[in-house]
Amino acid sequence: MRIPLTKYGLPEVVVYPMLVVALMATVGLLGPARLPAWGIASAEAVLAAVLVWALMFFRDPSRKTPDDDTLLLAPADGKVTDIETVEEAESMAGSVLRIGIFLSIFNTHINRAPCDARVERITYRRGKYLNAMNPLAGKVNESNNLALVRTSQPQDRLVVRQISGAVARRIVCAAREGQQLAGGERFGMIKFGSRTELYLPAGEKVECLVRVGDKVKAGMSPLARYKRL
Repeated sequence: MRIPLTKYGLPEVVVYPMLVVALMATVGLLGPARLPAWGIASAEAVLAAVLVWALMFFRDPSRKTPDDDTLLLAPADGKVTDIETVEEAESMAGSVLRIGIFLSIFNTHINRAPCDARVERITYRRGKYLNAMNPLAGKVNESNNLALVRTSQPQDRLVVRQISGAVARRIVCAAREGQQLAGGERFGMIKFGSRTELYLPAGEKVECLVRVGDKVKAGMSPLARYKRL
């Protein structure tokens, strides 16, 4: 049976829960001599909540990806915070639509491919740690760009940008240049609050399906659709 915790969370997914359990055991053993019963109960309740959150943060639920090669799916769970047309982006020329997704510390943090695509290039960049809700974070924060080429027609270029936030300090990317990714396939995560952006060609052939404020799920929620000609 598959354990619904991500391998990308190692070593934190093991170390953090072990530390919390050790603290709970310490409170249970030493607390009665120093704390009233309500104090012990309160401390244990807080630690139990931290333990549940630590495990929930690294959860990796199974997802059923829509079988539709016209769709571009959300590369991350979270809330759509901005949709903007920009001129050019990493490996993309002309007008480009950028869709920004903010991941809170309560969201699943697994990143997934937006469609069947080949990884053309991966570019890591050091940077600042602004609040990930700020669209400027995509320009100045630590980030990792996956330049993709769709394997279905049209074979457009796309970019998925993993961006650290004010709390996040570690971007995990297991993808490799030249690798073929299936739509909805996991390729990494960003630990502890972050932002993920999808860049796609702007124009009449692509229809944006989301609005600012929408909540989306990686590998399930369509962000855009190619119009059938």
